[in-house]
Amino acid sequence: AGTACKNRPLDLVFIVDSSRSVRPEEFEKVKIFLSEMIDTLDVGERTTRVAVMNYASTVKVEFPLGTYFDKASMKEAVSRIEPLSAGTMTGLAIQTAMDEVFTEEMGTRPAALNIPKVVIVVTDGRPQDQAEDVAASARRAGIEIYAVGVDRADMQSLRIMASEPLDEHVFYVETYGVIEKLTSRFRETFCAVNVCALGTHGCQQVCVSNGASHLCDCYEGYTLNPDKRTCSAVDMCATGRHECDQICVSNNGSYVCDCYEGYILNPDKKTCSAMDMCAPGRHDCAQVCLSNDGSYSCGCYEGYTLNPDKKTCSAADVCAPGRHDCEQVCVRGDLFYTCDCHQGYTLNPDRKTCSRAITSSLVTTEESCKCEAIVALQDSVTSRLEALPLEEVSEKLQAYQDRQQIV
Repeated sequence: AGTACKNRPLDLVFIVDSSRSVRPEEFEKVKIFLSEMIDTLDVGERTTRVAVMNYASTVKVEFPLGTYFDKASMKEAVSRIEPLSAGTMTGLAIQTAMDEVFTEEMGTRPAALNIPKVVIVVTDGRPQDQAEDVAASARRAGIEIYAVGVDRADMQSLRIMASEPLDEHVFYVETYGVIEKLTSRFRETFCAVNVCALGTHGCQQVCVSNGASHLCDCYEGYTLNPDKRTCSAVDMCATGRHECDQICVSNNGSYVCDCYEGYILNPDKKTCSAMDMCAPGRHDCAQVCLSNDGSYSCGCYEGYTLNPDKKTCSAADVCAPGRHDCEQVCVRGDLFYTCDCHQGYTLNPDRKTCSRAITSSLVTTEESCKCEAIVALQDSVTSRLEALPLEEVSEKLQAYQDRQQIV
């Protein structure tokens, strides 16, 4: 009372014979047997894992232990299996199971978990290779072998292959039509007290039933502590554990990716791209922003200099020594400057250099007025002389000349 009868966790491999002696309708019966067996099992990633192999003169792994963890997917895969025909290489099939199926890469759980490795061979003939030696090697490797014979199967070969005790590991049915009767036998064989269902296991996260005992396990992203009961979060950001381009942030047994300042996380949530730090609103430069691979620096317009805060700008003294090319005088404007000269010099056409000014010898305004008066007097005198007789003109002209000399 109070116990749950549930099959113990297994790594279970079915090896089915599809040689020429197995007619197509009989092979369909085998597939029904496999589907019904799957229905009786507690199938799951942390409970019973199932693989199916198909063999004749060659061997085909239809699906390994790590492929399906739900009954519907397994049964669908079983329904698609096709017979191979020709030959009965049972030893080759068991050897392939050891080499290719019972490996951690293909879904077999680590030896430390003590999950039983079980093989169920279904055949109607006699092995055509050294099945005895291979089966012995498999048993030494810790693989439990059940042998199911149908119709013309060689019972001696079955007993040589199977694990001890033989009366619990060798089964026989007269035809494929009644092979389904074995389902209940295997159900009883694999039934065990489910210690994990009793609630007394003491596992912090996951309890894995193992016959009358149990083992503790942890959720993905956690690791079992030395006490074999409690779990600690794995550092998912340790080297080689994550796929982050720049920054890995551990998050309770998982992780998220982040980026350095100046970068933004891409839609794949793993890689990063540099942001345009000079986009409006992203920087605090007063005048000019210079983008630089995810960062930025500030600059100023021409005529301004960057202040010590590296953000704001002040108008530069364009007339400071070394900043202009005026020969004599620099006249500062708002942002620009013009050149001028000292007194006594004039600015050359290049608007930069100066030359000494030349003193003008032109007459003054007063002198100019005097000259104009003299000219007017001369014109008046000439007009009058022209109106007089020649003798009188000569006298007048002589008198005028005399006055001129006096002037």
